[in-house]
Amino acid sequence: MILCVLVITAILPKHARFRFEYEKGQIWQHKDLVSPYSFAIEKNQEEINTDRAEVLKSVLPVYQNNLQLSQTGLEGFAADLELKWSMSGQSLRLKNEYKDVGMAILTDIYSQGVMSPNKKYQRHGEHYNFSLLTENISKTLNTIEVLTVAKALKYAEDQLKIHDDIRNKTWLVNIIKDHIQQNFIFDEQLSEKIEAEALNNISLTRGMVQKGELIVSNGTVITPEIFQKLESLRETYEEDARINGNRTLIFFGQFLLVGLVVLLLIVFLYLFRRDIYSDNRQLSLILLVITTMLVFLTWAIKLKIPSVYYIPYCIVPIIIRILFDTRLALNIHLLVVLIAGFVVSNSFEFTFLQTIAGITAIYSIKNLVRREQFLTSALLILSSYFIAFLGISLLRNGSLINIDWYSFVPFIPSVVLSLLAYPLIYAFERVFGITSDVTLMEITNTNSKLLRELSYKAPGTFQHSLQVANLAEAAIFNIGGNALLVRAGALYHDIGKMENPQYFIENQNKGGNPHDSLSYEESAQIIIRHVNKGVEIARRNNLPELIIDFIKTHHGNTRMDYFYQSFLKNFPEKFIDENIFRYPGPIPFSKETGVLMLADSVEAASRSLKEPDAESISSLVDRIIDYKLDQGQLNNSNITLKDLNIIKSIFKSMLMSIYHIRIDYEI
Repeated sequence: MILCVLVITAILPKHARFRFEYEKGQIWQHKDLVSPYSFAIEKNQEEINTDRAEVLKSVLPVYQNNLQLSQTGLEGFAADLELKWSMSGQSLRLKNEYKDVGMAILTDIYSQGVMSPNKKYQRHGEHYNFSLLTENISKTLNTIEVLTVAKALKYAEDQLKIHDDIRNKTWLVNIIKDHIQQNFIFDEQLSEKIEAEALNNISLTRGMVQKGELIVSNGTVITPEIFQKLESLRETYEEDARINGNRTLIFFGQFLLVGLVVLLLIVFLYLFRRDIYSDNRQLSLILLVITTMLVFLTWAIKLKIPSVYYIPYCIVPIIIRILFDTRLALNIHLLVVLIAGFVVSNSFEFTFLQTIAGITAIYSIKNLVRREQFLTSALLILSSYFIAFLGISLLRNGSLINIDWYSFVPFIPSVVLSLLAYPLIYAFERVFGITSDVTLMEITNTNSKLLRELSYKAPGTFQHSLQVANLAEAAIFNIGGNALLVRAGALYHDIGKMENPQYFIENQNKGGNPHDSLSYEESAQIIIRHVNKGVEIARRNNLPELIIDFIKTHHGNTRMDYFYQSFLKNFPEKFIDENIFRYPGPIPFSKETGVLMLADSVEAASRSLKEPDAESISSLVDRIIDYKLDQGQLNNSNITLKDLNIIKSIFKSMLMSIYHIRIDYEI
């Protein structure tokens, strides 16, 4: 516990917290707030984004006028024309005319400029202004004044139309086309540098609040302008405290708060879950989950992620609920959220949202019987987030139009990540030796290897186990307890009978009884031995200790009266150690194990009824349960007399249904 407190305290951000909580659109409930010192009013993100857009609109992209490319294009045209003309065999006079016209057109094209517009700057239409650098001399132009390669070719064709002396215009256009290239080249590096400098010069503040100036008075609605002043004061206060504050005192304050929260958790466990309090493995798991979540939160804050709501807080209540119970899950979730509230902004909003989501997560998997409940739970958590987010947004803005729907996006990956609880539960089970409802669901599958083997080797015992499971599950559901655990325990409680199935009456055919050739002591020991054999088989097949507890306790330390009384009747003169006929125990130590013992005894005894009717079944149930109570077998099971009356009623009703008995008023 001390290590947990120290680790959490050490990793929490060490900055002082602004003392006031406030929300945009709400009433200022505190006393009049006067500025303790002068500070600049920070612009909000929307204002900064607007300023950035204006700056980027005013910054012109830079293009370099590459004179060398223009000269290369002209020289290439002249050389190409000379070569192609010499191959045609026409007169030199015509060649000079073609050359002069072509050079004039190309010179005109390069003087106008050839470029490729950049889509990045075509924000409000096709054309935009840009700066052209010609030998370090800048000039502002618009793309409408400049040619593209396609427009340059069209320009050349139009110019040749006015030259009647040029007869083979197509031939000349093709040569000109081969030597048109961009000479206005976009300078990306210089453009980005100018943009960066302009953005760096944007002011992040707008105005000042002077020392002694009233920021907000009691009862005033917090408008966006007041809200921004409060935010600026908070940031200034926390920055000042970070620089000038005493980190040791901050650490001590966090230590007190975290220590108080963890102490309350330990007190809760001591008062209400003494079994976990006394188990270092389980206690270590709980403290590890708490510490890991808060470490992860602190790490995310230090990385300055866009929103703390990306973090899947609901993993904690889901894991604790599945591994332990609802009360503990809710208690731990509230304590984790309370600690987190001291390190996140808008702590009340954060605490409200996470509390609602955590409660929804816990309630949605109260009775985990199917894997798809994880998906259902995720949808319910997301729905609770959405309803709470919508309510807070309407409260803050008073309008649907002004709701920032993008702020809800972080909740979606958060809920998706909460599904990671499933593999984490498996890992925790293996490392800490804890059995979850997920594991119980898996082992209650009657197609599992061990139960299939039981149904094959001891079919009567398998059917008996199914009936016991139904009786015990119905009873524990009504008196309060883990119905899934009881069902799993009931299915495996007689697994030891696979060793010698023919010695148990439910597996015997109409032939001879193998006990007829044995002494009463030997018969008793074979029957009693199925408990220890069951434990061996269960451990060999890696069944959880919770299930093994049912195997150990389903007979408690009761005596096998049939063989014991038979021995006394036939050998009255002999002394016999009664413990030979007694099960090793222990007696049941929980509601679940106690209910299983009763269901097992009642179901087995009901098979001996020759003519089962309402009266005989009622008498049988009362007699067996009262006998177990008188023998002290339920002393440690935490089952009340009221619970016993409910159990009796359920057993009687279900057994009558099994034996198709109609009570009088139904006839």
